[in-house]
Amino acid sequence: MRLIIAEDSTLLREGLVRLLAEEGHEVVAAFGDATTLPDAVDTYGPDVVVVDIRMPPTHTEEGLRAALEIRARRPATGVLVLSQHVERTYAAQLLAGGAEGIGYLLKDRVAQVEEFLDALERVRAGGAVIDPEVVRQLVGRSVRVDPLARLTPRERDVLEVLAQGHTNSGIAERLHLSLSAVEKHLNAVFDKLELPRTTGYNRRILAVLHYLEA
Repeated sequence: MRLIIAEDSTLLREGLVRLLAEEGHEVVAAFGDATTLPDAVDTYGPDVVVVDIRMPPTHTEEGLRAALEIRARRPATGVLVLSQHVERTYAAQLLAGGAEGIGYLLKDRVAQVEEFLDALERVRAGGAVIDPEVVRQLVGRSVRVDPLARLTPRERDVLEVLAQGHTNSGIAERLHLSLSAVEKHLNAVFDKLELPRTTGYNRRILAVLHYLEA
């Protein structure tokens, strides 16, 4: 795949460039700040953009703002956001416009090469990838507040794996459940969260957003 990397740490940025090249991917551009990132995406047309949330000059949310602008300009471009720590508000902002082709990973996850590469492939394919630690913390905070408190432990397990961007078959594999059991648990989650069955709404995305914004 074709990628652009925006990461102010020279060591991490160059390491990612080398890793991706070794895996047969093409890094068409790499930046130490996010200032020109949206324009570069228009110029190079990458499949996926990897961007740190906190970038120069203020090291607050420059990367997040660039990611949101990229999503607005080119919604078909995958965006994988990296963060040093769990940023609950930022995760919610990133997913608010839809979770297709979106990833949110803690930087520690990059060291787990296979997981990182898998996340890139899933984002490129239009999937959603949320770091398991982000999900764990957000679910842990949210289950104490209704209506998430209505969920059974197994339903919370299913919601947690769903929030990591896995399909029903992926959930079944990780939790050692049948597909029919996964569908049953998901329907129970949707009903308990009072998510609409009407067309035009993706209840899987709404379920994730529900606790991210709780």
